[in-house]
Amino acid sequence: MAYQVIGIGNAIMDVIASTTDAELAELGVQKGIMQLIDRDRAEALMAAREGAAARSRLIPGGSVANTLAGLGRMGLATAFIGRVADDALGQAYAHEMAADGTDFVNPPRDAAGADEGGLPTSRSIICVTPDGERSMNTYLGISAELGPADVDPTLFAGGTWLFLEGYLFDKDQGKAAFLKAAEACHAAGGKAGIALSDPFCVDRHRDDFRRLVAGPMDYVIGNVHEWQALYQTDDLERALAEAAAVCETVVCTRSGEDAILIRGGERVMAPVHRVTPVDATGAGDQFAAGLIYGLATGRPLAEAGRMGCIAAAEVITHVGARPEADVRALFAAEGLG
Repeated sequence: MAYQVIGIGNAIMDVIASTTDAELAELGVQKGIMQLIDRDRAEALMAAREGAAARSRLIPGGSVANTLAGLGRMGLATAFIGRVADDALGQAYAHEMAADGTDFVNPPRDAAGADEGGLPTSRSIICVTPDGERSMNTYLGISAELGPADVDPTLFAGGTWLFLEGYLFDKDQGKAAFLKAAEACHAAGGKAGIALSDPFCVDRHRDDFRRLVAGPMDYVIGNVHEWQALYQTDDLERALAEAAAVCETVVCTRSGEDAILIRGGERVMAPVHRVTPVDATGAGDQFAAGLIYGLATGRPLAEAGRMGCIAAAEVITHVGARPEADVRALFAAEGLG
């Protein structure tokens, strides 16, 4: 099958459960933040949530996976490269991604396999209190072990777009996988890009990210804080100028302000649709989905940017990181059909 967009990222199953403040305190979970946890803590929280199974939902997550889900719902042929274990969560993750229109191309790996030390599927245990606060406890598990062996160059054909997740840069194997995928993408005439993920991720991998922006990445998406962190300046215009001097397409989201897109000598502003947010989770992921949809279907830069803003506005009007409305219909209503 010829894929239009292929993504590489963390394959994290979101385990979402309604939780009272008293239960949070009993579990020892700090309210309203995301924290990384170890395997023992993950297993303890999962066991504690079993009693609340009727209030729990399993939703395949991860930043790039959310973007691919958005693209799949827009009608593009998409594939996800990632690692899950051959356990209940891993099997559910692969099944749900396929049901959402994205092929999960890597078979689940033996959870008892010596090569991963028996690591289970990654999961984020998300406790949602009645006030809407999400307290996330993330165990990276087997997804963080993704490496170049997981990348099949034959998946890339006929101008595929590649989208990468900065979070996977925490391990050398992840970096090697990215570079192998970018090389295969370019060899097939495609375009490769990355989301900078967050300022702390940028701080950890600044030199590597700068080399990516100046080298194998054809497009890079970041927010104000990420671009400023990358070039170690409080001057956003200076940071974007440095990026645009070495990268084909540079995109900066600015929360409630218009997004900035620069390609060659062209600079456009994409207007943000101002709505009252219900849940900001996934706004960046779906902006990327709308943007990549526009770019991959040959739309002008300004239209692709508008598509990104429309998709982001839709996802923040409801709980969850994936679209619920027909986003292509929203595009059409704005004259972008």
